[in-house]
Amino acid sequence: MAEANGRRENDPTRQDPVETDAGHEAGELNSQARITFTVTSGGGGSGALKSSTPWTPPACYYAPTHTPAEMAAHWDDFYANTNRDTWADDMRESFDSSHEARFGEDGEFPDYNKDLQDEGMFWTRVINREHPDHQGQMACAARTFWVDFTDPPPPGPGVVDSTLLAELAWERTRVPDTEVSLNPADVPQKVNFPTWVWLDDAAFEPVSVRAELDGYGLWAETTATPARLTLRPGTADATTHPSSGVCEASAGTIGTPWTPGASGTPPCGITYTRATTNSGTYPLSASLTWDITWTDSLGDSGTLPDGDFSTTLDITVEEVQTIVR
Repeated sequence: MAEANGRRENDPTRQDPVETDAGHEAGELNSQARITFTVTSGGGGSGALKSSTPWTPPACYYAPTHTPAEMAAHWDDFYANTNRDTWADDMRESFDSSHEARFGEDGEFPDYNKDLQDEGMFWTRVINREHPDHQGQMACAARTFWVDFTDPPPPGPGVVDSTLLAELAWERTRVPDTEVSLNPADVPQKVNFPTWVWLDDAAFEPVSVRAELDGYGLWAETTATPARLTLRPGTADATTHPSSGVCEASAGTIGTPWTPGASGTPPCGITYTRATTNSGTYPLSASLTWDITWTDSLGDSGTLPDGDFSTTLDITVEEVQTIVR
């Protein structure tokens, strides 16, 4: 709950105003989000999902990063180890004045809110350094605000809430390799003879990941469920089954395992019509799409963009050998 003197300030629009002549905020925090990620079911894989749409997880956001003691230690270290004599006088004076207004005895967060240790945390900008959008990494302005553990995060762009926690859990989801089974197996495929394709049971288990804000009791859990396998033969000289090349999940599996005596067109598979005699191998791509849903500690739920994980198999195809007597 916000207090009149500002020591429990929840306004995420407040910004640290002072920047150096290099364009970076002097003393900017090196922030690590206090978010715990836990695999709650499935897992065991190392494959990172790729969004099947242009959507990506957030490149930056605001999350709890520092206790009062940690915030005080950061600034003590900054003042002790920064040569501020190289700054212009007006910059140094402006910086010190801004810092005093923020953390001074009569400031917004008096003495770094040390008397509120264990009652809440400072929230600051967190940059996802692994995100491919480097411009997007800097889309969040430098901010510092305080949130009690008993309060919900204040609404605002980029401030971590259940939906954003779900997006971060999506990013942390790791799935098993897309290991498909083929028949014939471990031998060259035959021209004009169908290759049966199905998904191994071990790769067909849902994977759930929970992202939880430390100390706040707010969490969101995503569940990735295998939904469809897309086959790309690696050559135009082939026919996929079904013709779309997309094998949908049915009765908890994808494709039908070949059994002795099985014949005809497989529900999921490929028929190659030209041998690889002069081309080496065909790169068969098998891409497994995972549907993503989420629930949270508040009883809400939703969906996120599908995630894909692909593997490529080198396929040799040969003509059927016949003996002429």
